Amino acid sequence: MLKIVSARVIVTCPGRNFVTLKIETGDGVTGLGDATLNGRELAVATYLGDHVIPCLIGRDAHQIEDIWQYLYRGAYWRRGPVTMSAIAAVDMALWDIKAKVAGLPLYQLLGGAAREGVTVYGHANGQTIDETMDAAREYIELGYKAVRLQSGVPGLASAYGVSKDRMFYEPADAELPTENVWSTAKYMRVVPELFQAARDRLGWDVHLLHDAHHRLSPIEAARLGKDLEPFRPFWLEDPTPADNQDNLRLIRQHTTTPIAIGEVFNSIWDAKQLIQEQLIDYLRMTVVHSGGITHLRRIAAFADMFGVRTGCHGATDLSPVAMAAALHFDLSVPNFGLQEYMRHTEETDAVFPHAYRFANGMLHPGDQPGLGVEIDEELAEKYPYKRAYLPVNRLEDGTLFNW
Repeated sequence: MLKIVSARVIVTCPGRNFVTLKIETGDGVTGLGDATLNGRELAVATYLGDHVIPCLIGRDAHQIEDIWQYLYRGAYWRRGPVTMSAIAAVDMALWDIKAKVAGLPLYQLLGGAAREGVTVYGHANGQTIDETMDAAREYIELGYKAVRLQSGVPGLASAYGVSKDRMFYEPADAELPTENVWSTAKYMRVVPELFQAARDRLGWDVHLLHDAHHRLSPIEAARLGKDLEPFRPFWLEDPTPADNQDNLRLIRQHTTTPIAIGEVFNSIWDAKQLIQEQLIDYLRMTVVHSGGITHLRRIAAFADMFGVRTGCHGATDLSPVAMAAALHFDLSVPNFGLQEYMRHTEETDAVFPHAYRFANGMLHPGDQPGLGVEIDEELAEKYPYKRAYLPVNRLEDGTLFNW
């Protein structure tokens, strides 16, 4: 038995807030799990501290599946982003411990590498189409084979995915939610122009992606997908809210543009119909918000039966701990598609030293035992929590809308 003797939550803000769970066993082996829920970080920290950690002490760290079921079924109140992020943190930390005890990088325990590396995409953005093209060229020069394109929308003061720094983007930007203004009609006019410019200037040897960020109705999403077909996008992300999974059927009927969705999902039940009826092409669920590696592996196996590939969310609201967990997962599953990779700041990388590395358009988790990530707790203490909200969105007439 590998007894869990302690567990604690570490909250730090090296540029943005992260919640980390650190579990220690009786023989001194420690494991890390990411519990960050952007804009609601302290809710998960409290859930862990008040409800989860007391149940972990004395348990066998090797019993990952049993502990997962205990925290999921045993709580009675199942699912939800707070619960599933807390379970994910425990799950990641236990897999980290198990792999360290085995003396192997985690992907080896998950069946070994199914590919040479994990292909990733970067975020090219700008206030104008020209600025986005310049940013895209920078990513291509760095070796990226896939690039997400976002640009400003004429007539709107702000647009999703457009940041002040081309290489870094953190939308949780204020102590109270920033209120943005949105116009679907203006947006729908500019996106085809963006992709036309990209193919004209960047050619056809780079994969191009775009995120609609849940802002379109199903028929609007179908129209945009059809407009983008000549430019062969790798995927159109989050074209419409998927609370009603039937909505994706209408999009599917009208466009062959591949659809990626799921970064806000937290269980298989959010995606079951989408997968089973082949209404999507890529599933964007994350390790941290979907109950950890244990749950995401089951979802990926189910998706593989229907030809749906993975495309895990990988923005900076995942710490390097979750990024590493995603890479071990990506490297091992047969139906991997593409991994989002938004670079962390130097301050974050210093707090979370890690083994994963970027080269030739791909990331590799490295060969250190476990996840290959540690936390500098002394340095973490120098970056106290700062309240930060994601923005909210209003239409031009003031109606609250999807951000």
